[in-house]
Amino acid sequence: MSVRSTARTLIEEFRSRPTLRAGSLIMTVFGDAIAARGGSVWIGSLIKVMADFGVSERLVRTSVFRLSREGWLVGRQMGRRSYYGLTAQGIRMFDQATQRIYGEPQRHWSGSWCIVLLAALPADAREIARKELGWLGFGIIGGSVLAHPSPDLANLHEVCRQLEIANDVIVLNSTCTDEAQNRKIRSLAQKSWDLDTIDQRYADFVQRFRPVYAAVRKVRTKDSQLAFQIRTLLIQEYRKILLRDPLLPEGLLPAAWHGSAAYALCRNLYLAIYADADDFLSECMETAEGPLPPPSPSFFDRFGGLPEK
Repeated sequence: MSVRSTARTLIEEFRSRPTLRAGSLIMTVFGDAIAARGGSVWIGSLIKVMADFGVSERLVRTSVFRLSREGWLVGRQMGRRSYYGLTAQGIRMFDQATQRIYGEPQRHWSGSWCIVLLAALPADAREIARKELGWLGFGIIGGSVLAHPSPDLANLHEVCRQLEIANDVIVLNSTCTDEAQNRKIRSLAQKSWDLDTIDQRYADFVQRFRPVYAAVRKVRTKDSQLAFQIRTLLIQEYRKILLRDPLLPEGLLPAAWHGSAAYALCRNLYLAIYADADDFLSECMETAEGPLPPPSPSFFDRFGGLPEK
């Protein structure tokens, strides 16, 4: 199959979904592309690129308005044009997500567990804390007990600070006393994080994007617009799985874990197309000051290091 036909298959599948998640796709474009290149864009540019995914102008405007109300985006009016960029909260959340999406899977583990006790919190605050810590990969061991084998402690403390619960939660570091307990906690991990479902979603991701990578590798003449479409859907689909993956160390994962193959495929395909996709962004995206600025230096840290153009 050609790159164009594989890309068309991806787009048609995205368009055919019963609920077109326009807001989610817009956030992928901001997180993957715009945030690294100044963080702000004219809404007309956004409308133009979203049309290729079957998202109408009305739906773009509605989604951007909703994302602004939710605190993700902030608008700025200049004459008859509206420009949108990430809020401070949006930047902070994307910084956390970037570490997960583009970072290499953890392979080594000390054997210790981070335990968070929420018993001192009121019921409503406890429920919010469970949800927010769940996004950091913590699993619910009991009603007021959450655990993770290797969390990002800086993010944990930042979330607790934002929720104003830092003085009411207890964070412990714990290790199992023998191998029998290690086996029990591995079994508990399977139940706490529904790893089978996540593994199947990774397997489906590999099946969908492997033909795209095979087609891209055969092409000599690059199509920047197609590269942008593929890169956007690649990160959109990978992100949806990864942000629900607790990112457990290898020793706690099922045998033949498809997350490893999904990461390698996502990294390799991204490396093959990111520069061409950036050319398309330079051609069609516009800020209040003119074209998008070049990617920030941190952009090239993705997936272990991107070669600069």
